[in-house]
Amino acid sequence: MLRVLSDGASYGYAIAQRLAQAGYGDIKGGTLYPLLSRLESSGLVTTHWAAGEGGPGRKFFELTPAGRERSDALSDDWGRFAELTSRFVTHSGSTQ
Repeated sequence: MLRVLSDGASYGYAIAQRLAQAGYGDIKGGTLYPLLSRLESSGLVTTHWAAGEGGPGRKFFELTPAGRERSDALSDDWGRFAELTSRFVTHSGSTQ
């Protein structure tokens, strides 16, 4: 979620679409919005309302500086985790 928002402010439906396009499947609102609310409560995300294109307004979510810092830290952590996991799976029979 933080990775999606690191590209800029977005609203719920667009966030869900980005996650689906990345291969995470159909993210339901019952999963998406509570997570966004927790991120906001934690000070990692701020919100604002903006007029929709020919429709109702949309609630946009945007990373705070603390959210951007957390996103960067998690990205580094996941990169290391993926590298270690790949190395382990590839060399599972060796002593490395």
